[in-house]
Amino acid sequence: MRVACAIVGGGLSGLHAASLLHRRGVDCCLLEARQRLGGRILSVQGDGADARFDLGPAWFWPDMQPRLRQLVDELGLAAFEQQTRGAILVERFKLEAPQRYERGFNTEPRSMRLQGGMQALVDALAATLPSSRIHCNAPVSAIRETPEGGLELTGPQGECWAIAERVILALPPRLVSRMTFSPPVPEPVARWCENTPTWMAGQAKCLAVYGEPFWTAKGFSGTASSFVGPMMEIHDASLPQGQPALFGFMGLSPAARQALGEAALKEAALAQLARLFGPEALTPVAVHLLDWAQQPETATRADWEPPMGHPAYGVPAPFESLWSGRLVLSGTETAPGQGGYLEGALEAAEAATSRF
Repeated sequence: MRVACAIVGGGLSGLHAASLLHRRGVDCCLLEARQRLGGRILSVQGDGADARFDLGPAWFWPDMQPRLRQLVDELGLAAFEQQTRGAILVERFKLEAPQRYERGFNTEPRSMRLQGGMQALVDALAATLPSSRIHCNAPVSAIRETPEGGLELTGPQGECWAIAERVILALPPRLVSRMTFSPPVPEPVARWCENTPTWMAGQAKCLAVYGEPFWTAKGFSGTASSFVGPMMEIHDASLPQGQPALFGFMGLSPAARQALGEAALKEAALAQLARLFGPEALTPVAVHLLDWAQQPETATRADWEPPMGHPAYGVPAPFESLWSGRLVLSGTETAPGQGGYLEGALEAAEAATSRF
């Protein structure tokens, strides 16, 4: 398959880049290693066609993220406010009951979610592209310049996925560092890729779906923080006029999570929810756990050590043009403004496609 541009990575940045190029009439293809599109966006199905729960990013902030707000509007997607009404809980010590705080006036920007989960954004973007130009199960492990001047993208078994005039790598830099390039990229570029943390790659998210929102009946918002664990931060994940749910971010390290195993982690998470919100939490309709650190298409072993704070993302100026501008680094970690966020994924896609 010969194309003007091959985009490696079917997450939000890659999808947005492909959609922008297709709109401009640029012949492009999208190559994704997973069996699905979305990258770190993943929504699991609940009861009903539009009932989906996010195991990856779930929120956006329209007042702070204009690109995402505009794209949601353009695609005709419905958004709703994150549930925050009610008291919050803080669990400080293992042998003490959690402390309840009535929520006062909230001045923070309101968090918004998408009807149908963030997967609705992925599905809507994919629908703007010809299906013949989207290829899942197509991992790219090497890119080389052919004698004819094209860029050949091959898989781990040597299979040729595409020959392109240009390539956009819409991937976390650490995944780029695992690829083979011929000619090689400069050593400072390779070192920067290896040292750039993949945002949220070391995290794990647990979500419990219930038949009734028993916590709201008790005056709780579903928001809690904990120094006991295993979840350190908990929020309401209920669907509007749909299934109630709670989710939390695991506070245990990837190594500790791996040692405990999925069944024990789920059991401990439910026990924590019962301590916080009552015994009804022990009988969910369904429990979902996704450890992103164990996903090789997202994380490397280096991502098991979380960054201290939010990294200063963005591609250093000397790295913006590789192979005479024919190889472009994209993905949310390359965005200087809101790197790591969904907004950053869109920012990176716009920067990458501006070269065409």
